[in-house]
Amino acid sequence: MQVAASQSFRRVLSSMCTEPHPAARDAAERFLASNPGDPTTYPSVSALEDEAVSLLGDITGLSNPHGYVASGGTEANIQAVRAARNLAATDDPNVVAPESAHFSFQKAADVLGVELRLAAVADDRRADPDAMAELVDDDTVLVVGIAGTTEYGRVDPIPALADIAHDAGALLHVDAAWGGFVLPFTDYEWNFEHAAVDTMGIDPHKMGQAAVPAGGFLTREKRVLDALAVETPYLESTSQATLTGTRSGAGVASAWAAMDALWRDGYREQFERSQANAEWIADAFDSRGYDVVDPVLPLVAIDVPRETVEALQERGWRVSPTGSGELRIVCMPHVTRAMLEEFVADLDAVRA
Repeated sequence: MQVAASQSFRRVLSSMCTEPHPAARDAAERFLASNPGDPTTYPSVSALEDEAVSLLGDITGLSNPHGYVASGGTEANIQAVRAARNLAATDDPNVVAPESAHFSFQKAADVLGVELRLAAVADDRRADPDAMAELVDDDTVLVVGIAGTTEYGRVDPIPALADIAHDAGALLHVDAAWGGFVLPFTDYEWNFEHAAVDTMGIDPHKMGQAAVPAGGFLTREKRVLDALAVETPYLESTSQATLTGTRSGAGVASAWAAMDALWRDGYREQFERSQANAEWIADAFDSRGYDVVDPVLPLVAIDVPRETVEALQERGWRVSPTGSGELRIVCMPHVTRAMLEEFVADLDAVRA
């Protein structure tokens, strides 16, 4: 059987994954056969994971982080719910999140038997602290804030949500899966240093330019990570806090290599390019009479007729809609100005 060609990103505009940095690609290949799920047998990749977690702490404002390199944002979100449930003294736990939360929280609630309560967002598409507070009660174990929403790139008011969570005796989880590698170069308050955040998800395989899969799950306190641990009687190590058992060392090594190569100046330069591209494409649509959701981060949503989107897809563009139907463009590192100019030329052609 003929092997298919590798994925081309030349016309991919909706994905939150991107081409890995060359150093990340090389590291992933070299550590394919290692298993960080068995750290005493594979000490080299275990040491790399410690360094990767430390780098993630630098990026998220946490000097002594606890955590591990996960498969992605879904796993990190499930683990946050699981840790909060395991630590809570209630038989009827619930999680309060904004409606803008990633659908992985629905998976977490289903798998873990936790009620998920979703609060309406404010007019600015960010979490509404008052609406969130109305849903919190004595059985709330976790409050969720998003630092870079999947559909609009919005950053929730994390300090206010932290106050709500801790007043209720709950934990605060921040989902920074996509936004975590661009937010350090903005004025938003989103990380462990800005607020009493308990857990966070941040994905090197998105804006961090690591190979897939490479997510990150971080906790401020070791007791929160320990709440996830189970005994591992047939391994040399005695316990395991990760959700998966065997994990590919490729993700760990790739995450470390990407961050080692790019943090801090490389990520700053990439953010500036990506943000400039997002603002350019937003202006291009605005000048053509479309309603555009302003890109506060490198993500643009535009009210485009469905038939126009389908015509662009027929020309090979990988674009997708938001839940409300807007065309969604994510200016990832592989998205260049020339690529966007070609996209706009095709937009003009299908509108003609």
